[in-house]
Amino acid sequence: MQRVRISTLAVALTSAFVLLAGTAATATAAPAESSAAKVAPVTWTPCNPDPSKPDPLIYDCAVYPVPLDYAKPNGETVGIAMMRRRAGDPAKRIGSLFINPGGPGGSGYLWATTTRFEPRVMDSFDLVGFDPRGVARSNPLRCFGTDEEANGVFDRMTGVPVTQAEITGTLAATKDYTDACGRNAGALLKHMSTQNVVRDLDRMRQAVGDAKLNFVGFSYGTLIGATYANMYPTKTRALIVDGNVDPQLRLADGLEYDRRRANGFEISLDAFLSHCKAAGTPRCAFADGDPRARFDAIRDHLRTDPVTLPDGSTVTLSTFTSQVANALYSQSRQAPLARSLQALDQAINAQPSVAARSAAPNEASALAVLVPTALREALPETPYSSDDSYYGVNCQDKPYPSNPKLFPLIARAWELGAPTFGRYQAFDGPACSTWPAPARQVERYTGPWNKRTANPVMVIGNLYDPATQYKFAQSMQRELGNAVLVSVDLVEHCAIGKSKALNAQVTSYLVDLVAPKPGQLLKPDVDAFPVVA
Repeated sequence: MQRVRISTLAVALTSAFVLLAGTAATATAAPAESSAAKVAPVTWTPCNPDPSKPDPLIYDCAVYPVPLDYAKPNGETVGIAMMRRRAGDPAKRIGSLFINPGGPGGSGYLWATTTRFEPRVMDSFDLVGFDPRGVARSNPLRCFGTDEEANGVFDRMTGVPVTQAEITGTLAATKDYTDACGRNAGALLKHMSTQNVVRDLDRMRQAVGDAKLNFVGFSYGTLIGATYANMYPTKTRALIVDGNVDPQLRLADGLEYDRRRANGFEISLDAFLSHCKAAGTPRCAFADGDPRARFDAIRDHLRTDPVTLPDGSTVTLSTFTSQVANALYSQSRQAPLARSLQALDQAINAQPSVAARSAAPNEASALAVLVPTALREALPETPYSSDDSYYGVNCQDKPYPSNPKLFPLIARAWELGAPTFGRYQAFDGPACSTWPAPARQVERYTGPWNKRTANPVMVIGNLYDPATQYKFAQSMQRELGNAVLVSVDLVEHCAIGKSKALNAQVTSYLVDLVAPKPGQLLKPDVDAFPVVA
């Protein structure tokens, strides 16, 4: 009975601080604006994206200056690193197609080299990849001076803390991390919200000479697209958002957004295990018996007892959860995940002598490696080779309660509905509770989201997207003033490049401005568990 009461208290506290967070978000809403300011053109320089290979002679690079603080447009600037792949057929060139891979904190610079679009898109557009402000090559937001300093903090964190010692240590290290950001990150720290990224994007649009924006955003990049559509609705030509956030919820209530995100991972995991069972062995190595029950037994075992494998590696609850989450992002990782689960199950349940003789536990060692929860992709040019843009953006966009001591209760409550990912997702939030420039103190765009664009926004959602659940795509389509949703029956994060039928519609939309028909459910080209020859 005590356990139930504690869980109920945690739910009540979560709900109470959700309301407080929502109130703060409304108070800091920023108005949309025009893009009347004149900007200088981009100065492109030929470059080779891979100097180890012959120069294809189709790429250019630039660093474009934008205001650090848009309230001081003539003040200090930050440089946005850009790369373009010139349109394959200049006679058919429509304009530039800007691409953002998400994150937040994902480097988009080399996305100018992507091959996921059909030839007609490549012929008709300059593909432009860029690192948003504070990311990688674009004035990276850095909270530490050296990798050693950073590791001294990060190594004290547990990804899925369960024991009191793990929880206390993680919260203390997280506070040390945000304190370091306050000391070292500089003025950029206060200007990392998506609103500022979108202002930068509009300047880049003008700087490349385009009257209207063509944009494809993946994952967090869908928030960039949605924000642009509402800040500059008359300046849009074609916008595609793939792997969608729920803009209204994300900007109003970071805590509830994260709870639903944990549920999205659970939905994706259920689909993975169901598809595995339907495929059977040998297509899916984990298909025997009841995969759901076997998975739960492994997870619950790891909660109290890490597993040391014959090769000396150790699978913990944190490494296991991060690897399962990572595999759900891509179909190509799911058959290997099934083999790793099978091997780990064998290592847990077989006699030690049998496990030691078997080659199978070698597959389980993949589950002993922790996947970073944040994208830190800055170039290794300085003693601190990473960047801290993930929290720089998230903590300014998403309002959270300011008391980190609430998060153990929140984690316990979320586990009731999301037993694998509830605690994992809950402990992504404490950094934002003590972030030195949080959402309630900065300028950010919180809506409205229903401004009408001349052409419909193309919204793409996978039925079993782990990171941005399908309901988010449905919300995105409803919240935007003019949008059409295309659905894909896929356990994966984002869909462009995974379905020829989808890519054909992407091409028609971008090149010909032919919007997809609503209500479609498309299939991927490849099965996660292909038939074994």
